Amino acid sequence: MEDSKRQGTRVFKKSSPNGKITVYLGKRDFVDHVTHVDPIDGVVLVDKEYLKDRKVYGHVLAAFRYGREDLDVLGLTFRKDLYLASEQIFPCPDNGSTNKNLSRLQERLMKKLGENAFPFFFELPPHCPASVTLQPAPGDMGKPCGVDYELKAYVADSPDDKPHKRSSVRLAIRKVMYAPAKQGKQPNVEVSKEFMMSPNKLHLEASLDKELYYHGETVAVNVHIQNNSNKSVKRIKVSIRQLADICLFSTAQYKCTVAEVDTDDGCPVSPSTSLSKVISLTPLLADNRHKYGLALDGRIRDEDTNLASSTLITDPSQKENLGIVVQYKVKVKLTLGALAGDLVAELPFTLMHPKPEEDADTVRGGACGGDIAGSTQPSTAADLDHQDPAVDTNLIQLDADGTEPAAAESDDIIFEDFARLRLKGETEA
Repeated sequence: MEDSKRQGTRVFKKSSPNGKITVYLGKRDFVDHVTHVDPIDGVVLVDKEYLKDRKVYGHVLAAFRYGREDLDVLGLTFRKDLYLASEQIFPCPDNGSTNKNLSRLQERLMKKLGENAFPFFFELPPHCPASVTLQPAPGDMGKPCGVDYELKAYVADSPDDKPHKRSSVRLAIRKVMYAPAKQGKQPNVEVSKEFMMSPNKLHLEASLDKELYYHGETVAVNVHIQNNSNKSVKRIKVSIRQLADICLFSTAQYKCTVAEVDTDDGCPVSPSTSLSKVISLTPLLADNRHKYGLALDGRIRDEDTNLASSTLITDPSQKENLGIVVQYKVKVKLTLGALAGDLVAELPFTLMHPKPEEDADTVRGGACGGDIAGSTQPSTAADLDHQDPAVDTNLIQLDADGTEPAAAESDDIIFEDFARLRLKGETEA
């Protein structure tokens, strides 16, 4: 029973097409803690005979795509590249990663891989854009619009040289943010509407049971109607709307309804009467796969993707650097009829993932601080690295195992190859 729980530390790897350099990473999701972002660190294995006098460089690139690649004309591309961090990996400069505290995983990888393994360490600047993808329309080919991150290692004589694909490694990573530990103020709103020839107002009060929801949770909307007017409420419509602000260029906002309930239960609410009810909605990607332009968390594969998490903004002056800012609101709409109009109220709330418990053990300043557990079979996933190198978006399975420090004496590591994103409607990634 104990052996079944102890598994080797999962390490993701990818080699260049010519096999001369290989990158090893302990995780592919790097957490934004608001005040700082997890550093990106790992190990590169090089073939010194192939390098000769050349060097190995690495950089982290954030790409903002705002148009399909097949629409590129006259040399103009619908993307903007933001270089966030770069360094020379081999030979190590005086101020390189060797002078930084290596993570436990880096130390073990270098011990296992030998003298040709060299560490790297990248620190992302604060207020980086979030990893967000806009859901493509059916039939769209190529990479979807949105913000994605890429770690690249390549062989060159100088950092300004254009790297060759055969001696380059490109790996897709994500910047994620988890929900804060404390709930915010409970959302509540009151609105009223006056009518001509009516002695009093129509009053609507709406509230949520809490401010912070996790993906997959049901949102309970409390609706109270006090009708002191001479009009009748014919229908009640409650919806959850996603608002995505595109901030990198001219500001634009996309609004999309992700859950909706339209009911006449308890209606009409006649003059001098009231109605109280609770309406429940669950915003899920499964119910919105047909909606073009919907913001999703950094795209991996359908079963591992969800609606984009809310963007936490601590400094409004840095909003334009956040790329795509995602917010959610509950909209309550009372329909009164063609001549009387509608009464509308909105309630903002936060939708995010909870912080995994094992994250508390990986706060150090480096890659997955996972200690090595006792599996002796170094297995690999299906080797997909021999596919067409032109498909350069690489996505990896999110399956980091939290293991116990007591297993630190074992040197067993499970290497798993990066899987490539299939672009033409395959059912598995």
